Amino acid sequence: MTQELAQLKCQPCRGDTPPFTSEQTAEYTPRISREWQVVQGLKLRRTFKWRSFLRAMSFVNAVAYLAEQEGHHPDLAISYNRVTVELTTHAIHGLSRNDFIMAAKIDLMVPQEA
Repeated sequence: MTQELAQLKCQPCRGDTPPFTSEQTAEYTPRISREWQVVQGLKLRRTFKWRSFLRAMSFVNAVAYLAEQEGHHPDLAISYNRVTVELTTHAIHGLSRNDFIMAAKIDLMVPQEA
């Protein structure tokens, strides 16, 4: 399922686009890694742990590059070898398909053993 979602491209969201309903969120959640958490129905959050600070920063840079390519930018928090990624669609103050597309693409960037 992740592969299928990761093949899609993020589409620009306008302010009049409604955020995902809880039903839509429930439909898309199984398509991404179980490690992503839905937070208050407004965002997706996942924390990645790396072997070193340098690996964590390489991951952050790769996510930043992906975000620029997709035009959909996550919030990133870095704490030594941990990176927390939060995805939400700021323009609509909630979740959209773009957040799940980004989560799927990020899932594919992570080796089994980070």
